[in-house]
Amino acid sequence: MLRAFLLIVVGLAGSPEHGELFHKWGAALAEASARVGVTPDRLVYLVDERTEADVRATGRSTREEIRQALQGFAAAAEPDDVVYVVLIGHGSYNAQMPRFNLPGPDMGPEDFNALLRRLPARNVVLVNTSSSSGPWVDALSAPGRTIITATRSGAEQFTTLFGSYFVEAFSTEAADTDKNGRLSMLEAFLYAKGEVARAYEREGLLATEHALLDDNGDKQGSPDPTPTGADGKLAAALSLGSAADLAPLPDDPTLRALHLERRDLERRVEALRLLKDSMPPAKYASELERLVTELALKTREIRTLEGAPNNE
Repeated sequence: MLRAFLLIVVGLAGSPEHGELFHKWGAALAEASARVGVTPDRLVYLVDERTEADVRATGRSTREEIRQALQGFAAAAEPDDVVYVVLIGHGSYNAQMPRFNLPGPDMGPEDFNALLRRLPARNVVLVNTSSSSGPWVDALSAPGRTIITATRSGAEQFTTLFGSYFVEAFSTEAADTDKNGRLSMLEAFLYAKGEVARAYEREGLLATEHALLDDNGDKQGSPDPTPTGADGKLAAALSLGSAADLAPLPDDPTLRALHLERRDLERRVEALRLLKDSMPPAKYASELERLVTELALKTREIRTLEGAPNNE
């Protein structure tokens, strides 16, 4: 069963104003993740200093608590699950060493790499919304990893807008371009990138941030990923979940069992799509056809039963 594990880290800010915004974004993402089925046992939300508004925060964003969170995911996650890490805060780049600023010792991509390698999940998503985050692509790129950064280089050191719109994507129907009820990482990236560009245009300013996405392990982030391009195929298949996953199940025992079976088939289709590039094309097509057919038949069975007089 495909499950999402989410670590949100709100690090240090350059000013109180930015700190307030970073906390707002972190809290909004935590709320949005709950609406699409990320359960409390699979959510860790760390902040630099807890405020009254951080009702979902579970700890402090120190190097040690980040390590503990990812170790916990490593113990709980299974190969078909997906681990998401979202960094919100201020980044720095000194002596060609990118850092995400935290209370106490900062962390760089090499620190995260050591922790991510221990995860059993075949797919990992790391989103660094901070300034100077571009070099994280080269440092973390690997098969099965989707790396998103707010900037294309360490030289883009101004506070970024990307995090605001990336989080906003989870609360607006406009970001779900294929209207399937699930926001993919590709859709979230493209929505945020587009809104950032529009924000700079509105103010008549030259953009000081250029987001990248890498999901094919070649260490080359793309500014324009697509579902069929070199970058974008994996990100298009990854989502935190769907509000439909939280829909109440019917009281009727037979219908309830059918709904659960359909949810399981939907997750199996998701998991298969993540394995597409590692499977022989004929085997992938055959297995996908089988699962999609089973899903269609299960949906028909549910609709037929729901239309019966004793279930109206």
